[in-house]
Amino acid sequence: MINNLIAKYGKRVLLPSILCVAGFIVFIMIQREEQSSFELITEAEPVQAEPQEELQEVKEATQVLVDVKGAVNYPGVYTLTEEDRVVDAITLAGGYVEGADSSLINHAQKLQDEMVIYIPVKGEETEAAVKNITVMGTGSKSEIAKININTADESQLTTLPGIGPAKAKAIISYREEQGMFQTVEGLKEVSGIGDKTFEQLIDLIDIK
Repeated sequence: MINNLIAKYGKRVLLPSILCVAGFIVFIMIQREEQSSFELITEAEPVQAEPQEELQEVKEATQVLVDVKGAVNYPGVYTLTEEDRVVDAITLAGGYVEGADSSLINHAQKLQDEMVIYIPVKGEETEAAVKNITVMGTGSKSEIAKININTADESQLTTLPGIGPAKAKAIISYREEQGMFQTVEGLKEVSGIGDKTFEQLIDLIDIK
């Protein structure tokens, strides 16, 4: 009887059944694949961007050259920074000598490149002292206070480069014997002052 039913209805029953079973198998496989994909996504660790290191700019203080002259223990050119003050330059120069007059010095003033700090002695002519105190150099030699070689005394003359006590006395002696200098070039007539020394002085001296 079953054989008769299969023979009679086989094509009508078996084909849909096979298709249903095949469809069910495909459905199960798709579900498993989607579930596996979902598990892989959820289990994956989130990618975190590595923090970018911030570079801190370290501003270095600019170095400056300062010429300390006059009544200090060690006159000379010193290297400091633009953040330093006049008092720092004077300290590097060994501080004041006995008899130095610091009353007109602005110790809190910031330094600048090519700055000249002149420390007068007590009793030095006020006009000459003020003219030389803490002169600011800006790269233009015309702005640097000049020393009058016709009126400067020994202490003022020795603040000039290449002029020591002996040459300062020679300049004063020349003035007394020959009269006032008519031109700055006349300084070369003084014994011991040649072209090389004069080149260092030409922008630092005048006759008025």
